[in-house]
Amino acid sequence: VLVRKLIDTEVLVLIRERTNITEELLSKLPNLKLISQTGKVSNHIDLQMCKKYSVDVVEGIGSPVAPSELCWALIMSASRNIPSYASNLEQNKWQDSGTLGLGRTLSGLTLGIWGYGKIGKRIAQYSKAFGMNVIIWGRETSRIKAVEDGFSSASSKEEFFAQADILTLHLRLNDMTSDCVTKKDLEIMKFDSLFVNTSRAELVEKGALYEELFAHPSKRAALDVYEEEPATLENQPLLSLPNVLAVPHLGYVEQNSYELYFKIAFENVLTYIE
Repeated sequence: VLVRKLIDTEVLVLIRERTNITEELLSKLPNLKLISQTGKVSNHIDLQMCKKYSVDVVEGIGSPVAPSELCWALIMSASRNIPSYASNLEQNKWQDSGTLGLGRTLSGLTLGIWGYGKIGKRIAQYSKAFGMNVIIWGRETSRIKAVEDGFSSASSKEEFFAQADILTLHLRLNDMTSDCVTKKDLEIMKFDSLFVNTSRAELVEKGALYEELFAHPSKRAALDVYEEEPATLENQPLLSLPNVLAVPHLGYVEQNSYELYFKIAFENVLTYIE
């Protein structure tokens, strides 16, 4: 179906990582000359394969603002059980969060941030405003920079997972980071911890998060990314758990991000044509 739609295409503008550009696809698109990526190029495009088929690839720029704000919204919503309270109010249930019980404030809690890049740094600053303690894990250079900025660095991965009340991932997906969060990591988190993933589902060992949350209902997760998207109850069992707050990959889905992504993407196309 995709090949039929694109068979005459010379320039292809990609929305983030929704379409995998494989050799099988490239081999059936003889007219394709340029791929203009909104945001940064990632693992969904095989650059060497594009070169083999004489397809040029240009990338845009991303902004950390929207994904950072969404991550923080998830942390606050999950911590105070806001979606459950709001949903139950529509059914005339007053101050009722269902099985989740009372929420909690963020002040005084420890926030673990894995990845101290553009987004991780913003999250750290947000947490400071809310009176949280911050602990950083990641590459040595990131941990050093975090300490220079006044935050704490975990001495080990085990300490990082064990100390965090809330833990959030801000990593690129690659061969080094795939499955970097293991079942063992999730098991050593606190009994009432919140695990947040707005980066990539494949950072977590397949099935490990569901198993841990199913076995320990007092643990929570807030998710924006899934192994299969669009996510449904049929392909993502995590969506069925009451201790999971799930949104449909909204990290970059807002007006300012779209305007930035498409502005640069189409400017890149015009520059290429000229």
